[in-house]
Amino acid sequence: MSSPGELPVALTQDVPGNTRVLAADGSLITSFYTDDRTPVPSDRIADIVKQALVDIEDSRFYQHNGLDVEGTLRAAVTNAAAGSVQEGGSSLTQQLVKQTLLETADTAEERQAATEQDGQAGLARKLREARLALALEETYSKDEILTRYLNLVYFGQGAYGIQAAAQRYFSVDAADLDLAQAAMLAGLVQSPVNDDPITHPDNAQTRRNQVLQRMYDLGHITEQELTEVSASPVSARPGAASPNGCIDAVIGGFFCAYLQQYLTQTLGIPEETLDAGGLTIRTTLRPDVQAAGDAAVLSVLPMGDPLAGMYTAVEPGTGHVLAMSVNREYGCSDPQCESVVLNTAYSQGAGSTYKVFTAAAALERGIPADHTLTTTNPYVSRVYTNNGRPYVVYAFASSEKRRLTMEEALYRSSNPYFMALQDELGSVEGPVRVAERMGMHFTASSADQIIGGNRGSFTLGAEATSPLDLASAYSTLAAGGTQCDPTPVTAVLDRNGEPLTGPDGTPIDTGDTCTVGAVSPAVAHTLAQMMRKDVEPGHPGQTAPAAFVPGHQIAGKTGTTQNNFSIAFAGYTPRYSASVMVLNPKANQDIGGQGGGMGATIWHNAMAPVLTGAPMVPFPPADPVLAGSTVPAGPPPGAATPAPDAGGEATGDDGDPAGTGTAPDDGGAD
Repeated sequence: MSSPGELPVALTQDVPGNTRVLAADGSLITSFYTDDRTPVPSDRIADIVKQALVDIEDSRFYQHNGLDVEGTLRAAVTNAAAGSVQEGGSSLTQQLVKQTLLETADTAEERQAATEQDGQAGLARKLREARLALALEETYSKDEILTRYLNLVYFGQGAYGIQAAAQRYFSVDAADLDLAQAAMLAGLVQSPVNDDPITHPDNAQTRRNQVLQRMYDLGHITEQELTEVSASPVSARPGAASPNGCIDAVIGGFFCAYLQQYLTQTLGIPEETLDAGGLTIRTTLRPDVQAAGDAAVLSVLPMGDPLAGMYTAVEPGTGHVLAMSVNREYGCSDPQCESVVLNTAYSQGAGSTYKVFTAAAALERGIPADHTLTTTNPYVSRVYTNNGRPYVVYAFASSEKRRLTMEEALYRSSNPYFMALQDELGSVEGPVRVAERMGMHFTASSADQIIGGNRGSFTLGAEATSPLDLASAYSTLAAGGTQCDPTPVTAVLDRNGEPLTGPDGTPIDTGDTCTVGAVSPAVAHTLAQMMRKDVEPGHPGQTAPAAFVPGHQIAGKTGTTQNNFSIAFAGYTPRYSASVMVLNPKANQDIGGQGGGMGATIWHNAMAPVLTGAPMVPFPPADPVLAGSTVPAGPPPGAATPAPDAGGEATGDDGDPAGTGTAPDDGGAD
């Protein structure tokens, strides 16, 4: 005989339910599961359900020790006389053992061993189940065994366990089931397909009445209850199955898909553990921020429009991803649907949002915000070439000022100024490395390839850009120079509510990953004060006044790529950083505007509900040295020693030489 200590682990653990994915406020986003199951404790299961199940399946359950020879013989006689299954043959404890071993079998051999019927193997299986049933009864109370059985057994219609069944057939909780409903569900255990009240109501009524008769025979219901309920037709009120996967997400479908990729690829949690482990996943999604973002993109672009608007928000100082909105539905097959997480996809460039990286590199070099340059239009680079030809950059508008400070050039988005400033730096290495430190990644070409090719177009934002990277990089400035890797999750708990462990037994790391001083606080604070002038009123030539939310300090930068194939706006406060990109993910398409239009408008519409009524959080002041002129100005534009032309791939993301045509690289007045 098996002793309690020899019970398989599966028989000593609670039945795992659906993996629950929770938003930051604890609300349910969706579930992951193979079997739709929501285990509930004994006090959340109506007593009448327990009585009905025991009466029809194992009426001597409270008397036997796990095996019931008398009940088995009686059931055999009753079933033979009726010509069909009227009563269960094995005890509920034996059924629990068999079902548990079958559901937890990991291999074909284990599944066969759990279901073997014939010969010596079948006899061995039944003897093992009997031994385990005896041991289980010595370890757990009758109520614990019955509750576990009710949480495990299949009731049909994809519903595993009594709570899922109560919801699926009657749209109520297991605690609220009445006699008629309890009898019907108890009867389903033997034949959940043939006696399904939704598809076979006549069969279901017959089987329900058999259960009622058995309950009456055992003295557990009155004759009046038997008569009244038996005469009533089956009345199912079907409810929906639990949401399953990101296609069923209540909110944030694209965030959910990003989360699922992060869990499996970054944290290394197997897909089968997500689907069958009964985990609790606490995420960073803010439903209020997500809902505001969803409404904002749809306020500018209709659902399913060829142009996709992506709004992506993160929290500075933690990297918590707060929202991912797109004017698409996730995962379905209709024309307005999309299965690619566009918020993390690297497709088009982000235009002049990249000028902030050049400005940061210049500030790190000691070139202050009031550094003044006078440029020509067009401006011909003295450092960068276009496949051996002159590298020419045009201003967005012929009326653009020629003499500008770095601060003015940033909020006016001057192409000639920033190409001249990049000339002063002598190489794109400084801007590229700053961008990397702030959280940007480069996939179409690596950072080393961009530097090796000395691509002058870098400051004009021609590189394929992920909206999440852009929001993350700007959040580094919002956090005073602390870079945090984006993360959608704060905790992953196992079925027992403990931190999930990896193969080595250590808890899976769901903590924030941050680097203090990725850029200096002096640089970060100075850039914030410079970029406030792009958004907040009163600065002639600014490109993003549409993003302004009254009563708040907001820094930001617009961007538009060559030929207007994409537009962008990245903006932030000390508490929020968010990017907007608008582009056609299927083909190159002229957007028909600049980043200060749709981009800034979406950002405003998304952040206004979040910021309005919230206290204003000010940015720290600019560093007095970097904001002033105490550091000597650098040499005249182009005076730096030219870098070697390593192929000179100075191209916009449309493949045409950046700045060499009549169209501007970027919305200098966007």
